[in-house]
Amino acid sequence: MQGTPLILDGGLATELEKRGFQIQEEPLWSATILHTNPKAIKDVHYGFLESGSDVITTATYQASIEGFLKHLGLKPEEAQQLLMSGVRLAKETATDFMSNCAVADRKVPLVAGSLGPYGAFLHDGSEYTGAYANQLSVEELKDWHRPQLHCLVAAGADLIAMETIPSLKEAEALVELLREFPDTKAWLAFSCKDAQCISDGNKFSEAVQVAGKSTQLVAVGVNCSPPALVKPLLESATSHKSANRSWVVYPNSGEAWDRTTGWKTVTRTSFTELSIEWKKQGALWIGGCCRVGPNDIADLKHHLT
Repeated sequence: MQGTPLILDGGLATELEKRGFQIQEEPLWSATILHTNPKAIKDVHYGFLESGSDVITTATYQASIEGFLKHLGLKPEEAQQLLMSGVRLAKETATDFMSNCAVADRKVPLVAGSLGPYGAFLHDGSEYTGAYANQLSVEELKDWHRPQLHCLVAAGADLIAMETIPSLKEAEALVELLREFPDTKAWLAFSCKDAQCISDGNKFSEAVQVAGKSTQLVAVGVNCSPPALVKPLLESATSHKSANRSWVVYPNSGEAWDRTTGWKTVTRTSFTELSIEWKKQGALWIGGCCRVGPNDIADLKHHLT
């Protein structure tokens, strides 16, 4: 993998929205579609694979056992199976894609099991502040995340995407929890508020040091943050990143989202130019998040590999 980035996918939920699914007000967000229309999930995965994604991420960011019990009325075993289905759908799509792929040297796609922050379960925007961590201990955060991580691992995810993490305390909890699954690899990606800090106000460089406590993390970095922040964030923490761990980078489109009015369309930043710089900085896992679609991923693939 050295020198050649693996191309991630883009925003699965925002692609579902483009296809007519109304999920913004759903407490389970895109995870709702796992229950109501699993084929739609596979269709979006397939679209990203056609655009060149080497890694597709499961529709489980806002999925949790507690959430499925509360909002869908499922029994515990049913909730576990539904969460695991996110991995199964992605793996089935990767298999179907490879059976139809005419490119001789196409990499077999990896499936990253999405593990979102506790704030995503709260469905109140707090995954972009991390304020909830003030009321929870590291052990309580570990206890909450454990069922989700267990399901993703048991379902056969190739690695775990611990993503949009806003809190240093939550990152510490996840690094500790990952040790309970010693054969599992993961990346740890933070949501960030500015060019120096993650969403809870702690320095990104401190967050990278937390990642350094794990031998199971293949990468650490930034996701679901404006693309213009990525370069200075990586620069701020370069001296703290382990030599055997790369950067993972998948920001959003740079557009803002308001809970009452929805997406605010603005002039978008060119991912292509910025991604070349991220690659020079050592990012070997590069993709996009909200409002980054298959065309953007195809452009990344063309310019980075």
